[in-house]
Amino acid sequence: MSNLLIKNGEIITASQRYTADILCEDGTIVAIGKDLDAPPDVETYDAAGKYVFPGFIDPHTHVHLPFMGTYAKDTYETATISALCGGTTTLIDFVIPGQDEAPLSAIDTWRGQAEGNAASDYTWHMAVTRYDDEVQSQLREIVSSGIASFKVFLAYRGALGIDDKQLFHTMKLAKELGVIVTAHCENPDMVAELQKELLAAGKTGPQWHEPSRPVSVEAEGTRHLCTMSELTGAHCYVVHLSCEDALRQAVEAKFRGVNVYVETLIQHLLLDKSYAERPDFEGANFVMSPPLREVSNQEPLWEGFRHGMVSTLGSDHAPFDTTQKKMGKDDFTLIPNGIPSLEDRVRMFYTHGVETGRIDLHRFVDAASTAAAKIFGLFPKKGTIQLGSDADLVVYDPEHRDVISAKTHHMNIDYNPFEGFDVHGRCDLVTVRGNVQVRDGEFVGTKGIGRLLKREPTHF
Repeated sequence: MSNLLIKNGEIITASQRYTADILCEDGTIVAIGKDLDAPPDVETYDAAGKYVFPGFIDPHTHVHLPFMGTYAKDTYETATISALCGGTTTLIDFVIPGQDEAPLSAIDTWRGQAEGNAASDYTWHMAVTRYDDEVQSQLREIVSSGIASFKVFLAYRGALGIDDKQLFHTMKLAKELGVIVTAHCENPDMVAELQKELLAAGKTGPQWHEPSRPVSVEAEGTRHLCTMSELTGAHCYVVHLSCEDALRQAVEAKFRGVNVYVETLIQHLLLDKSYAERPDFEGANFVMSPPLREVSNQEPLWEGFRHGMVSTLGSDHAPFDTTQKKMGKDDFTLIPNGIPSLEDRVRMFYTHGVETGRIDLHRFVDAASTAAAKIFGLFPKKGTIQLGSDADLVVYDPEHRDVISAKTHHMNIDYNPFEGFDVHGRCDLVTVRGNVQVRDGEFVGTKGIGRLLKREPTHF
């Protein structure tokens, strides 16, 4: 493990801004101050004129993801290298068992994918795809082992989705154990019926994906989750919220005292439904659930960040390539869902949030790092810069200018949803527990050093 002294950088956290040096030893921040002396055998990096951020945390990724006989294209190696090049030093991925699979068996599968391959640190949300005595017992064991969040799907009936009885008992268990329940919020029966109607009418292309899952369906799912949270007392977290109507449901629940947190995605802030309407099946590359929406939904989501109604920014990274997307060429319901954005989440948020004046630097750090660390039990080891924190740091050059392209990104995918977008800033140096993993935007570090992080139940 390398020791490092970062000098003269402008340190930005969720609440502070100042210029100082940071000394990292044995994976930890051990000193912060002006004009620190470099001990022997410590590398010195001059960050003058640059920001120093805490390592960013992506609270929503799908690195290992089966879908109808195929798998997402990234591995834990390629995904974490891509993440690091974009400033993300910790991933929160999802372990998703099949409905006939035991949770502990699924954990073993994801562990086999990650161990010895990840170049960044990572942890998991544990998906609950059925609820019975076996699952309850194993969930207790999984929480005691250090996985402190569940995931439920209020969608995908017959595949991953659970019914209300299962949801109720999952949230009761979460309340008992002090863990948070993350949820994909849509009304599955409404989606299924709309899909049938559209396909019967010969409407089979990717442009019909959004009409099959309109904003009312997402708003209803969000309301439903909040009602269950209210009944059980469990804390809940709406993943990938895409529209104003759903946000209103979450905000109204907050006013009633419901403990609900909201995540949105960089895709929903910057892309709209017209991308999924592109001709020659290119629109399939922009199919995800909930779908890209009318552009009028974007400003309310930015307002949500400004006023604290939206807590975190995720990527929902689920990389299926253009060949895999063609699985749904005759039926949009068979298009693998996902728009890859793991590598570009942070820089696009900075470019279109901070540089445009929509959010300030503190809210930027909070939404892309600190809030997730606090909600999911990683703070203060992750998500901030202070004595004793892990030395996960990003030295960011705000003057750098670039254009996003699939030709230069590091994700194992043959397209980029932000192709041709200008981007401001570059991650000049990225460290994981003091190990330099990225220089000048390129991976130069050690593969396989990533650790599975153990989390205590937050209990709030």
